[in-house]
Amino acid sequence: MENFDGKVVLITGAGGGLGRETAFAFGKAGATLSLADVNAESLAETVAQLRSMGCAEPLFAVIDLDTRDACQQLVSDTVQRCGGLDVLCNVAGILNVSHMANVTEAQWQKIIAVNLSAPFWLCQAAIPHLLERQGNIVNVASSGAFVGESYLVPYTATKAGLVQMTKSMAMEFIKTGIRINAVAPGGMNTPMGNPDAFPKDLDMELVQQFIPVRPPAEPAMVADLILYVASDRAANIHGACLLSDGGHTAG
Repeated sequence: MENFDGKVVLITGAGGGLGRETAFAFGKAGATLSLADVNAESLAETVAQLRSMGCAEPLFAVIDLDTRDACQQLVSDTVQRCGGLDVLCNVAGILNVSHMANVTEAQWQKIIAVNLSAPFWLCQAAIPHLLERQGNIVNVASSGAFVGESYLVPYTATKAGLVQMTKSMAMEFIKTGIRINAVAPGGMNTPMGNPDAFPKDLDMELVQQFIPVRPPAEPAMVADLILYVASDRAANIHGACLLSDGGHTAG
């Protein structure tokens, strides 16, 4: 089992789904947690479950990460109150299933802000602290970064951008001791990925093309991969994007 005793881990999107399971994984591994989510009720549930598991009391913030200032404040508060930063996990993301013609400017800007801009600003704020402690970053992309997916144009655009951003950041800091990587899940058993919530006027033949043959992954499975990538056992992994998609992008 990975050991994160004495390590400070900041996780966004910790109120549910993959973010919650990532908090559980690092909490059980002994990390000091700083958790963020825009949903106060769901974040409180994550914190309550961590307490029931006997994990250390986490720092938590209800925050919308759609501005540079909010991202900088989150990192600053984490460092000041937890004594430093060792791992940044950019898990928060939003998905809008819609005909391209129906995407509004507000929807486009929000998806860009949360899925792509927020990870950039968080990385920018976190890297000086990570350099001090030889820490690392794990960004959560998507299998949709590698294949075209109907009705998900803004989402897949941001996730493809996040993969390339990860690689470019990794090259910029390749001479330092920090590591910067991404993981790319496919379909997961979370509310965000539930096809039942899709609009009813879609061409389901096109939708079926991006539904994997294998069952969707449980988020805990992907959280375990994030834990590994952030651990010392993955010391030689830098600038990578590890797929966990049940073979969705294999053919």
